[in-house]
Parts: sequence; C-alpha cells; structure tokens
Amino acid sequence: MTTKVLIVEDDVEMNRLLEIDLKRHGYEVHTCTNGLDGLRKFHEVRPHLVVLDVALPGMDGMTVCQRIRELSNVPILIITAHAVTEEEMAEGLNLGADEYLIKPLRNLEFHARINALLRRARLNEDQAADAVGYSDDYLVVDVKARRVSVNGQEIRLTPTEFRLLATFVRHQGQVLSFQQLLEQVWGHEYSTEHHYPRIYVSHLRRKIERDPKSPVYIQNEYGVGYRFVGL
Repeated sequence: MTTKVLIVEDDVEMNRLLEIDLKRHGYEVHTCTNGLDGLRKFHEVRPHLVVLDVALPGMDGMTVCQRIRELSNVPILIITAHAVTEEEMAEGLNLGADEYLIKPLRNLEFHARINALLRRARLNEDQAADAVGYSDDYLVVDVKARRVSVNGQEIRLTPTEFRLLATFVRHQGQVLSFQQLLEQVWGHEYSTEHHYPRIYVSHLRRKIERDPKSPVYIQNEYGVGYRFVGL
C-alpha cells in the first residue's frame, strides 16, 4: 500500500517542491495551502503522515495539529521558520506534535525524520501484539489497546509519547540511558538529539504523575538516564 503524506504549507513554491520530492520517493502526496483546507483534506484522504506548517492562513498550524490529534494517532511533523524554544516544543507536544524541523529544510534530514516517524508508527502496531502493560490504582497502561488511564480518566498521548511510556513499562525497574532511549524510541537518526529524552520525559510526567515536580513513576538517574518504577 502506498504511503500517503499530507502537506499543509502556505508557501506555494515550497509546497510544490516538497510534493515533487516526496512523489519522487514513491509517496502519494496531497497538498493544501491553508489550515481549514488541510483539516478537510485530512478527513478526506486519511494520510499516514502530516507535514504541517505553523503559520497558516485560515487556521494556524497548532490548531490544525490539535484537531487532527483528537481524531487520529497519525505522525505529525511540524515545520517552522524560526528556532523552537523548549517551551514552544512543549506546547506543540501538548497539542499533539511528534517532531519539529526548522526551515529551510535539509533534504537528507527531512527524509530521515519522515522515515523515522513512519517506522515508529509501524513498530507501535507490531509491538502491541506481545506487549507488556502496567496497572495500579492510579495509572493503567494497556499497550496492546494503546490506552492510558490516569486516576480513572483516559488520557491521549502522541505516538512518540506512547512509545516512550511503553518502552519504560517494558523495562520496568531498569535504568535506561539517554542513548538507549534515543535508539529505542526515536531511532538511530536521533543519536545526537540528547535533549529529546529530557523534553519528552518532562512532558510525559505532566500527563501521568500526580506531582510532576516529584515524580513517582519516571525517576531520574542523574547523569545517566531514567528508570520507570511501579507502585
């Protein structure tokens, strides 16, 4: 089955170049130049990956991201014209983004990130069949069903957040180094992105911990990595 990619980018020339490039690599590509059309097109074609600009007319990219995430776990790659602070990245994660890239896009990096996102999405599905879950009176992680409940309420995680949590659960009690997390959750393309585990763990804690500032489940091993501890 051909992989479908939806590009939502208001720069017509960049939109066209991305479309040509992705089609050359064998993708089925659909494009839009504003947020509202992008959301409509998403409902129409149900893509396997969304490439989404932040600054869009009609509806901004972050709102489109949020609307898509309410309906689907499809990987969402955000592209933006300015450097992203950790606060902005955290906000994007909260709305459902999986990845950020800064314009101008570098071709090799762009394709590496797309491949990594699609591979992780496939791995999430493949690993669910024989997955290990976790449950206590407060936190329930059903990896097979891809459902997480906190204090009786189901919460939504992005595909990357869920894969991170599932990795912690699978290695409960073990210390996972930053490098191990990068390799197991993100892939070898991210071997130099040492800030990723810290940012994503911080955000995941805000979703699953009673007190993110005093985490119980995801504990720091200072200078080494993190350990998931069950109650």
